[in-house]
Amino acid sequence: MSLFSSAPTLTRRAAVAILTAGLALTGVAHAEGRLRIAEQFGVVYLLLNVARDQQLIEKHGKQQGVDIKVEWTQLSGGAAVNDALLSGAIDIAGAGVGPLLTVWDRTHGKQNVKGVASLGNFPYYLISNNPKVRTIADFTDKDRIALPAVTVSVQSRVLQFAAARQWGDKDFNRLDKWTVAVPHPDATAAIIAGGTEITGHFGNPPFQEQELAGNPNARIVLSSYDVLGGPSSATVLYATEKFRNENPKTYRAFVDALAEAAQFATANPEAAADLYIRVNKARIDRALLVKILRNPQVQFKVTPQNTFPLADFMYRVGAIKRQPKSWQDYFFQDPATAEGS
Repeated sequence: MSLFSSAPTLTRRAAVAILTAGLALTGVAHAEGRLRIAEQFGVVYLLLNVARDQQLIEKHGKQQGVDIKVEWTQLSGGAAVNDALLSGAIDIAGAGVGPLLTVWDRTHGKQNVKGVASLGNFPYYLISNNPKVRTIADFTDKDRIALPAVTVSVQSRVLQFAAARQWGDKDFNRLDKWTVAVPHPDATAAIIAGGTEITGHFGNPPFQEQELAGNPNARIVLSSYDVLGGPSSATVLYATEKFRNENPKTYRAFVDALAEAAQFATANPEAAADLYIRVNKARIDRALLVKILRNPQVQFKVTPQNTFPLADFMYRVGAIKRQPKSWQDYFFQDPATAEGS
């Protein structure tokens, strides 16, 4: 069980305080063979679930001549994940493209954080249980839109991108005042139950599908694919340049393990569904989960795809100060991700 599996709503400060307190006992520096990974909630982290369950990182580590000890932590929101990475509490961060771009921009010339790999392409849905909300223009000050992290998460950035397309770049943050940071499981419960201030949730699989199945008033207001112009990597993994340079065998084993996990999930959706339920102790209808994994819009791959439109938008509106010329500016060069975008 991960450190935070029983307390998913820990605040950013509390989460990072616990992580860094542990570091005081163990020391920040470590040699090849130790890997600390932070994941969040949802099927978008399935490749990490597969790698963990089948001990693929350890397997590929042995092929590199290294015995790797893997430590897993679960956090909620890109802001908490970024804090943990920059504090030295984790080595590999799992979050959306938005948090990656934020931390890449802020660490240039210092920790030099860049992307390691994608966890696949998934459509993210903005869902509302308010019958009056059909488009983002229908939200009012009576609505609250739940997100994993306000202004930082990929959901928040995609919502801003959608707002910019609706009202122009100068009003890209028009909906921010109605967004609130809520972990996906809690937001899903609120959408299904109804009767709370949370009438919208920009989530990810399987939570968005559970909402659609669990509340007849729930509907899709927006899909990330519509905003970004097609299938795109929403959730990615990233690390500091120092970790990558000082741990080349561990890094290589990790990327190779992800690639094998992607092959497994693609070829065995039913077995992958069973694994997800078992690893996460998830209370989800198996048939619904299999349907999600078989969705043609869901593609398991480690190569990042269609991330640059969001990067360009974030620079255009001043969310990041450095202008990326291509996706390769914010991803490490690696044969496994060479065909990205």
